[in-house]
Amino acid sequence: MDIAIVGAGLGGLALARVLHVNGIDAVVYEREPSRHARGQGGMLDIHSGQRALREAGLVEGFHAIARSEGQDMRLLTPDGTLLFQEDTPDDAPMARPEVDRADLRKLLLDSLPEGTVRWGHAFESADNGTLHFAGGGTATYDLLVGADGASSRVRPLLTDARPAHIGQNVIELCVPDIDRTHPELAVMLGRGNYWVLGDGISFAAQRNGDGRVRIGVSFYNTAEGWFTTSKIPLDDPSAARARLIELLPGWHPKYIALIEACDDTVVSRSIYTLPLGLTWPKSPNVTLLGDAAHLMPPTGQGANMALLDGAHLALALAAHPHDLPAAIGEYENEMFERTGAAAKMSARMHDLLTSPDAAQHMLAFFQPES
Repeated sequence: MDIAIVGAGLGGLALARVLHVNGIDAVVYEREPSRHARGQGGMLDIHSGQRALREAGLVEGFHAIARSEGQDMRLLTPDGTLLFQEDTPDDAPMARPEVDRADLRKLLLDSLPEGTVRWGHAFESADNGTLHFAGGGTATYDLLVGADGASSRVRPLLTDARPAHIGQNVIELCVPDIDRTHPELAVMLGRGNYWVLGDGISFAAQRNGDGRVRIGVSFYNTAEGWFTTSKIPLDDPSAARARLIELLPGWHPKYIALIEACDDTVVSRSIYTLPLGLTWPKSPNVTLLGDAAHLMPPTGQGANMALLDGAHLALALAAHPHDLPAAIGEYENEMFERTGAAAKMSARMHDLLTSPDAAQHMLAFFQPES
């Protein structure tokens, strides 16, 4: 059985790893030229996805790279009021630890046999059991799995659904080595997540395992072309930081100090999602996982769902090694139900964040019942 996985993200790698554990070979085709071709983003909150890592035999390795203190949370308002603080005891179980996406991807890559990932293979199309890559290369497959993210090129083989903008645009910034460069700000932020909500804006600062703090400033209820109308000069980091500060009138000086401490990293992101509850007609030899299947608002579910997708599909294939339609059907039935519930939860969270009383809604969400 030739299993072709398009995309070397977390879900595709989890699929390849759990297949390998169960004695099944697969090939992962990735458009990037090497594993170090680009940065992998910030920290991930891994909770339900730990079940997939257990199936992959990697949970101990995961615990070695995860940060239990990353579960710490501080919730504030724009005027500087601290609404909620939760500090994780040193001996607390790793229920929702933070892990650097690059470290988790490395753990998965290193667990695969040499040659499993074929770098520099940009998927273009598939027909009659043949993959076609940019530059003219081809490969055969019995099963094709699209694990190629939000802009999946495999998805159109199954559905006409396309991601739609949800009115959220994000500017990402970075404070490098904050404990050394700005120790007073490091103390203010604490060890985990620092979240400010108000005025249709969220300001999220997050510790990374390498000492950086990544900051994401989200503007809700904004149009797809908002980066143009906002007049943030993305090609001029200093001017971009100054303009961002102008867009936060009345916010406490300590938040402004964090922006002023950032380096020249300025990244813009527009947020898109697939239709809630997306399904497609069963195919005998093509399926999807991760963001290719169920792109949802970024509220801590996406990476976990992708890991679980990979593990569940691998286990279904191991259970039905000579019946691909049965394996795909078993996997998709479970995946549609599980990720549909997660997508609904993420959509509700996004609605809370866009509401005028976002900070109070989040306080009610995080505060333990008395």
